Amino acid sequence: MRLTTENAICYSGYRAGQSPLQGIYPTHAQVHQDLLILQTNWKLLRLYDCSPHAKVVLDVIRQEELDFKVMLGANMAAEMNNPDCPWGGHYDAETLCTNQRSNSEEVDRLIELSNQYPESVFAVSVGNEATVDWTDHLVSVAKLVSYVRRIKTAINQPVTFCENYVPWTGKLEPLAAELDFISLHTYPVWEYRSVETALEYTQQNYRSVASHYPDKPVAITEAGWTTASNGRGIEPENASQELQAIYYRELIDWTRQAGILTFVFEAFDEPWKGSPDPLEPEKHWGLFTVDRMPKLVMQDLYSTRSER
Repeated sequence: MRLTTENAICYSGYRAGQSPLQGIYPTHAQVHQDLLILQTNWKLLRLYDCSPHAKVVLDVIRQEELDFKVMLGANMAAEMNNPDCPWGGHYDAETLCTNQRSNSEEVDRLIELSNQYPESVFAVSVGNEATVDWTDHLVSVAKLVSYVRRIKTAINQPVTFCENYVPWTGKLEPLAAELDFISLHTYPVWEYRSVETALEYTQQNYRSVASHYPDKPVAITEAGWTTASNGRGIEPENASQELQAIYYRELIDWTRQAGILTFVFEAFDEPWKGSPDPLEPEKHWGLFTVDRMPKLVMQDLYSTRSER
């Protein structure tokens, strides 16, 4: 298969006071407002799960006749304990059994939405960062393979899995054999890289996977730069709107020239994520603030009239 290279962005529309953990989701009107903001510069959206939020996004695209295509994701909960997770990753047997049932139901929703909105869903992912060493929602490769096979018998869209670049060249080889294309994540700033070396590091990450699978398409489904940090994992001086703008400009210039499908992370800041600290870096990856105000990157990377 051949991957499109349209402008692509990850989209999670949760605003202040909303959270998937609490089941408080953006409204139709709020999602519509978001997509009107995004439609100037992006044609492809990546969604992370098959929650009511995803259903509303797909409904808005259809009902408002918006020109978006969606990569739809399945949110996988932990099916195994992970002692290597720095912030947890241990669950009792009952929780793990419950999670297995929930994951199976999520796969059912993925299949249902893909078939219900075939004009919008152009690809699906069987999970997100569920196999990397530090994950708190570990799922075995064998189980992911079984989910992929189940999905491929039920839908027509291509199937992928979204993961950090590291596992692809080792433990994920059996899964890669089942996929239509590979999706990797690369975050130089999480690995203490400066903006001066960030693009080169991103290119190394991508090429390590692409060279491992020369006959399979490889996309980047997350790459970004946070604009604030309390020092948890990212030095505060290495997080700013200025640095975000530099990295995005270099990232987009390279991936456009190379013809690599790349979903930039993330459309809007996400205050529900991470710790209560307002400077928690997980909250500040958006190209727009949670109030939907454009950050510096939007003035530097794209004009308001740029082509998609």
